[in-house]
Amino acid sequence: MTRFETTFAKGPALVCFITGGDGDTAANLDALVEGGADVIELGMPFTDPMADGPAIQEANIRSLGKGTRTADIFRMATEFRARHSHVPLVLMGYANPMTIRGPEWFAAECQKAGVDGVICVDIPPEEDAALGPALRDAGVSLIRLATPTTDAARLPAVLEGSSGFLYYVSVAGITGMQQAAQASIEDAVARLKAASDIPVAVGFGVRTPEQASKIARVADGVVVGSAFVDLIKQHGDKAAGPLKELTSALAEAVHSAR
Repeated sequence: MTRFETTFAKGPALVCFITGGDGDTAANLDALVEGGADVIELGMPFTDPMADGPAIQEANIRSLGKGTRTADIFRMATEFRARHSHVPLVLMGYANPMTIRGPEWFAAECQKAGVDGVICVDIPPEEDAALGPALRDAGVSLIRLATPTTDAARLPAVLEGSSGFLYYVSVAGITGMQQAAQASIEDAVARLKAASDIPVAVGFGVRTPEQASKIARVADGVVVGSAFVDLIKQHGDKAAGPLKELTSALAEAVHSAR
């Protein structure tokens, strides 16, 4: 079984996002795992993160301001994999850093670093050839995004070639700013699960254990990002403790939801 299959088979999973190069990334990643994170999303800093709200935009600026490069992200991933052999690791970012050297190069680097999956926000299914085949050939899952506007006609294209899990973006907006009504999340998850066997994780706007618990009752995973990034902004290189504390509370809520 893949790391994704093993993880989601245990029940609802907590998926935790931070931006690579923002704060003490190694210590922060370890804190997330120690707190109970089931899947890690490591953000690749980018100058124009169009899907992200102010918190993650600022994290990108902080990371890029320190000189973080794509090579640094792969180093962080490689070192994470050496420390945590069982935790699925996803790189999340945008097309330019992933394709500028060619998709085969990026896929090979992911494979070498032990990356399990990639979320590329701005390559739609219709442009799958830009990255998808290279990732699949390297054994790396392409994790696609579904949104409230993904209708029945387009959903098959989103699911085609997707693996690992399906990321349901619960709001028609940017990260960290608002959360969708629980009823709309439940309806969307039911629709997505009826169309595919891929686990469905819900994100965008999830910040509290209470929110996470409600979502975990119906979804296979809950994605939290901006709340962690806010702690890194607040505590800088000493964010590991607060990150672990928040992760523990979220993990308890997610894992006990059913």
